[in-house]
Amino acid sequence: MRGLYLIVSALIVMGLAFWAYRENYATQQVLREVSGLQREIGHQREELAVLKAEWAYLNRPERLRDLAALNFDRLGLLPFMPEQFGRVDQVAFPVEDDILLQIEDAVEVVGHLNLAGE
Repeated sequence: MRGLYLIVSALIVMGLAFWAYRENYATQQVLREVSGLQREIGHQREELAVLKAEWAYLNRPERLRDLAALNFDRLGLLPFMPEQFGRVDQVAFPVEDDILLQIEDAVEVVGHLNLAGE
């Protein structure tokens, strides 16, 4: 009987060793994937920083002013003047309809609630 316990214990130890071996390689694979994703995130952040810098460069006020002047005959763009701005009370907001809140085709619900197997 002692020999049986020894054999079963050895098989359990070998099974656990095989499981630990597989988990180790699976963990290393996941760590490689995470490292790759972090590198990709870093590259994307660098690219985003470059795009933001390009956007800021292209939206310089003096550049836009020159472009508006060059294309005035096609676009007709003029600078904003203070008298072009309005007040909030001059804005015509849409009127809310009470009709939208009415329920049409109402359905009556009649029934018995069966609690605890009544």
